[in-house]
Amino acid sequence: MSVAPRYRPLAFGVTEAELRHTADGTGYLKAKVPLQPWPQRMTDRLLHWAQVAPDRSFMARRTKNTDGTTGDWVHLSYAQALDAARCIGQALLDRGLSAERPVLIVSENDLEHAQIALGCLYAGIPWAPASPAYSLVSQDFDKLRHLVNTLTPGLVYAADAPRYERALLATLGEDVEIVTGSGSVPGRATTSFAALRATAPTPAVDAAMQATGPDTIVKFLFTSGSTKLPKAVINTQRMWCANQQQMAQSMPVLADPDTPPVLVDWLPWNHTFGGNHNVGLTLMHGGTLYIDDGKPTPALIGETLRNLREIAPTVYFNVPTGFEAIANAMKTDTVLRDTLLSRVRMFFYAGAALAQPVWDTLHAVQEQAIGERIVMGTGLGMTESGPFGIFITRPEVKSGDLGLPAPGLELKLVPSGDKVEVRYRGPNITPGYWRSPEATAESFDEEGFFCTGDAVTWIDPAQPDLGLRFDGRIAEDFKLATGTFVSVGPLRAKIIAAGAPFVQDAVITGLNEKEVGAMLFTTPAVRTLAGLPADAPLADVLAHPAVLAHFQQVVNDLAAQSTGSANRVARCILLAEPPSIDKGEVTDKGSINQRAVLKH
Repeated sequence: MSVAPRYRPLAFGVTEAELRHTADGTGYLKAKVPLQPWPQRMTDRLLHWAQVAPDRSFMARRTKNTDGTTGDWVHLSYAQALDAARCIGQALLDRGLSAERPVLIVSENDLEHAQIALGCLYAGIPWAPASPAYSLVSQDFDKLRHLVNTLTPGLVYAADAPRYERALLATLGEDVEIVTGSGSVPGRATTSFAALRATAPTPAVDAAMQATGPDTIVKFLFTSGSTKLPKAVINTQRMWCANQQQMAQSMPVLADPDTPPVLVDWLPWNHTFGGNHNVGLTLMHGGTLYIDDGKPTPALIGETLRNLREIAPTVYFNVPTGFEAIANAMKTDTVLRDTLLSRVRMFFYAGAALAQPVWDTLHAVQEQAIGERIVMGTGLGMTESGPFGIFITRPEVKSGDLGLPAPGLELKLVPSGDKVEVRYRGPNITPGYWRSPEATAESFDEEGFFCTGDAVTWIDPAQPDLGLRFDGRIAEDFKLATGTFVSVGPLRAKIIAAGAPFVQDAVITGLNEKEVGAMLFTTPAVRTLAGLPADAPLADVLAHPAVLAHFQQVVNDLAAQSTGSANRVARCILLAEPPSIDKGEVTDKGSINQRAVLKH
């Protein structure tokens, strides 16, 4: 007789929902538990914690050495964060900045970035964090130029002038003030961060803060630009604050007064997962966020593992590739395993599908080390929803499960061919896209629901309280020449699982053809199949007979499990060229844009 696995205790705030249908088959789904009142502005939480716990660390980051290594942690307390917000907020007010001339931040997560953002928040002046890749990886700077043209910023911040000067000189007019953490931009007057920070606050900045309210624009977050140029999503105080309350009710562990959240987090602040979800929950609940300069890449994962050996998070967030690397490392790294599992109460992934084998490895390591499993939280959301929208309802969750809507968010389930699109309406939904009324109008239906383009299905149609599962994207699906519909999302997840741990992502082909194909991006682990030197070109690795034989077997196994032409992969190709950010094929979180890869 099998024994049900034991999970580290974690309460779930939403376990029941109300579902009604209309005559045309449209469904409306919302949580039975109501949304409780939320703060009027996130600044109120900064003021609260600066008074209640002034010396507690709000954020920390390791120093950077001249050789590129990192040193000791430098901490920013809540009292220091409030002081910085008032000083920098005053400096921004002195410059006459506004939503029409906001602040653009082009560099990575750091303590200076955080303080400028808090200054904007305090003064009621929107800011927009841009993907650093638009400046450092891109060669044509087209996306950065588009951001500048969309926002018309009055001030731009870059941490390190020499690294960003090419991008800044290529995209900024003389009327835009440049502020840097270090160095100066040749031929341009450059203000130092220290000068902003040294501004003396006046009653005007406190009055500006008091004048902010639910409709005040906090920031602009840009979409990934997977199908068109990135759009500037308006984020208001209402949207951010309501979403944090929705998170607190869905994940009560965050609001435990005896255990303020501790995060070790690399997720970029130009994405809503890192910048809204994680920074927001830290500020909401008086937690501490340790900025991780690592990433789930072969070159930088070592820094993440180092940080997790030293700092024990209470909740831990990552994308699937990050969890895969951590799961593999914990098999042999006892210090990492003991520290990470010592007080973590929940893992949480988003950004892409987490392959079930990775999930299984994490659970196996946890059961061996501590005799129980850590709940893996997940759900569905997007930049336009704050991002938190749908969250799991129980610990026994599997890859692809989403759960039920957060309190206060209503879902509209709209039949679309043989799929069902999910749409959102609630206080956490954006009012629209900045300076793009056409895109805004196109994104909302006649009832005011935001059209996500995501498809869902029931975990168990007979038990709607179990919630929803992800069913791909409406726009990704296509028909074969035979008229057979191919459901891309589930097939992609199936291929990734079958190819684990050697497949990072799969792009499905076959539009108007007779059969389905797959283009595969591999993980660094694929090199172990070939037995070639670590510096061998990837093309040589992928052409190695052992690698080809392995993937032929994967295709054979998938074919044996298929039920027809719609889910039978007839052929696949291993891609030696990584996806291009300039072509919009990948975000800096590592998410692959199917449509762009197919196009190019």
